[in-house]
Amino acid sequence: MDAIVFERVTKTFPGATAPAVDDVSLSVPGGTTAVILGTSGSGKTTLLKMVNRLYEPTRGRIFVEGIDVSSLPAVELRRRIGYVIQQIGLFPHWTVAQNIATVPRVLGWPKVQIERRVDELLDLVGLPPAEYRRRRPNELSGGQQQRVGIARALAADPDILLMDEPFGAVDAITRSRLQEEFLALQGRTRKTVLFVTHDVEEALRLADRLIVMDGGRVMQHDTGFEVIARPASAFVAELTGSKDLMRLLQLMSVRWFVQPLQPSIAANDGQAVGVDASLRDALNGLMRSGLDAIPVRDPDSGLLVGQIGMETIRAQLRRATPKAPD
Repeated sequence: MDAIVFERVTKTFPGATAPAVDDVSLSVPGGTTAVILGTSGSGKTTLLKMVNRLYEPTRGRIFVEGIDVSSLPAVELRRRIGYVIQQIGLFPHWTVAQNIATVPRVLGWPKVQIERRVDELLDLVGLPPAEYRRRRPNELSGGQQQRVGIARALAADPDILLMDEPFGAVDAITRSRLQEEFLALQGRTRKTVLFVTHDVEEALRLADRLIVMDGGRVMQHDTGFEVIARPASAFVAELTGSKDLMRLLQLMSVRWFVQPLQPSIAANDGQAVGVDASLRDALNGLMRSGLDAIPVRDPDSGLLVGQIGMETIRAQLRRATPKAPD
């Protein structure tokens, strides 16, 4: 089922000469992460903010879980949708626990249930409750504040999460860690996420579906691999760096290309690559080892499950070499 649907949505701000969002129609399947990628002024944040009615469409309709958002009071709608922004917006004089409990408290949850939910979410985002629930925002690092912001957005267990440049205000190392934590969190919760970014690497790393916008319009909506390998226009090709073959390899999992394990390759156990690693990781391992093939390991069982070879990677590079856009 599609969790979010846009039907010919347009937004024109008063006094503007052109729409910020121009006749957008697309859908986001439930339980997936759809990343909106675009340069500044492309309309990506405006599109996201119309989902929870921070902006109202000039024309068109938006449905959330089958309900036209215009039929719901804005406050009620926003309580049903998690929202995370770059600036985080934690209340500075409240503790971490009080910040996370904002929506459950408004909804009238019992105190015991709220406390249990706060501790559960702090564990989920990697902040031990005993250490962090009584801290205030100024006692946290930027990355820790962002994790609290995510916990607050998840507090009432919404099915849909809107994230507007959520990791843009932290340093590169913290950003990478937050992305890893987001992927792990999404793997456990399977929320429907609409995620805005201008960072191509972040978009490709996080997206189940990639929405490329420019000038208020959707230029392409597909998997990250298809957008990179088969860009719909010269703009999409330039924005995503579709000529970068290493980026293509980063989007392909070793799992898809595992071959039967030969005894001679199994002997190189120390060179093994994880089954969920990318072909780029496998290529790096092959180059470091100097071997034609290396073992593949299942990290859960610790067992070798096959092998991946240089010729397999060469074949995928030939198949995935981007075609020139029309």
